[in-house]
Amino acid sequence: MSTSHSIVDLRSDTVTQPTPAMREAMMAAPLGDDVFGTDPSVNALQEKIAALLGFEAALFVPTGTQSNLCAILSHCGRGDEYIVGQQAHCYRWEGGGAAVFGSVQPQPLDHAPDGTLPLAQIEAAIKPDDAHFARTKLLALENTLGGKLLPFEYVQAATDLAKSKGLQRHLDGARLFNAATAQAALNKRSDIRAEARRIAQCFDSVSVCFSKGVGAPVGSALVGSREFIARAHRIRKMAGGGMRQAGLLAAAASHALDHHVDRLADDHALAQRLAQGLEGIEGLAVEAPHTNIVFVDLTGAAQARSSELLASLNSQGILATGLYRLRFVTHLDVDAAGVDRAVAAIRAFFKS
Repeated sequence: MSTSHSIVDLRSDTVTQPTPAMREAMMAAPLGDDVFGTDPSVNALQEKIAALLGFEAALFVPTGTQSNLCAILSHCGRGDEYIVGQQAHCYRWEGGGAAVFGSVQPQPLDHAPDGTLPLAQIEAAIKPDDAHFARTKLLALENTLGGKLLPFEYVQAATDLAKSKGLQRHLDGARLFNAATAQAALNKRSDIRAEARRIAQCFDSVSVCFSKGVGAPVGSALVGSREFIARAHRIRKMAGGGMRQAGLLAAAASHALDHHVDRLADDHALAQRLAQGLEGIEGLAVEAPHTNIVFVDLTGAAQARSSELLASLNSQGILATGLYRLRFVTHLDVDAAGVDRAVAAIRAFFKS
């Protein structure tokens, strides 16, 4: 890998390093033992995120995967079912945890091109009360989904439908604040936190990741009613998520909520800059980003060159992923100069 330039890491917004101010907050955090419920920094974070999103309680967990697992297993029991999208993280990318650990059956649905699950398909997937079928208990949505914003009107309609059918509603809001930033821009509103709360209030539970867009090193939170969080707490213990002096991590997450939410629009602008810089390259189809994730498809004769492109970028200190499509993610450790380097390197590759 080239050492002539600093690394431009566009693989994910999970790769961010704590800022100096975040490190100071971590080192200054008062600590206790969270398994005993006596870590003041964890308790403060849980109270903060619950109040911010309008819920009674919250649970700090190590990962978003564990947060979604705790949510699904708190809403559903053995022989129950949750409706979810084919590309949803809690179905496709989390090892089948709900089925493996909880005997909860997923009912995946195909997404529409905008990332939504058609309402008619949701309704049709709800099983009748009959011994032949798993019991449909939960609708799980994700916002953003692959960087796409689910329109608020759709979120309201889908969750209202689920509630009318007696289903619980869970949001994988790993990038909830990115969604809120995009939604606020559409509505010409400035209060991102209020927009996040408005989205969250459509659901019975919400998982929020602190180690993605807002740039903390570790951790997610699950919010819901006190009774729901009490159930989730037991599952977190069984899943090995009970941490001790976790206040070091909770302090980073609290700092991120206080200082890194309002800057998410900068990441979105850089994603737009990257997408616009790649327009017009023969062999590339660029999906216009809603938030901080840019997907790129190789077309025609270029389709076979994905690995070659990634290797070329890597040799120049520019990191991206291509698990199923080329993906570039902007975040607080990427600036305009880094985006421009990536654009120039990709253009040079296709000229060669």
